[in-house]
Amino acid sequence: MRVIKFISLAGIVAILSAIAVAQATSTQSTPQIKHVPITNAPSSSGKEMFKSYCAVCHGVDAKGNGPAASAMKTPPTDLTALTKKGAGQYPAAHVAAVIRGQAATPSHGSQDMPVWGRLFSSISQGHEGPVQQRITNLVNYIETLQAK
Repeated sequence: MRVIKFISLAGIVAILSAIAVAQATSTQSTPQIKHVPITNAPSSSGKEMFKSYCAVCHGVDAKGNGPAASAMKTPPTDLTALTKKGAGQYPAAHVAAVIRGQAATPSHGSQDMPVWGRLFSSISQGHEGPVQQRITNLVNYIETLQAK
């Protein structure tokens, strides 16, 4: 009789332990970023391109709080503070270089964040003019988001 009670108690403890471990594992899983094909947002609108390409990580308000931000290894940059960080000067050339993939940043070009220059080139069939237009319009729109 004692053996049956002991085995039953041990079984119950084992089951409860397994349930606790399973719950801890499921609540601690890291969010995943779903990679989807690039859409062709209007190249003439920096705002529309920002919504389509940037807001998922940087947030609609550009503060780095987009829906995919929590899944990134490196938090997205607060794009509204670029001028402040640049001692009052908006770093347009640097922003363009980051978008194009020519400047080192923690997220752009990694598995977290695409290099938009290459992707813009793919939807522009390799024509440099439309790529440059997209980058220029995005850079100009991000400048309008700078904190005063």
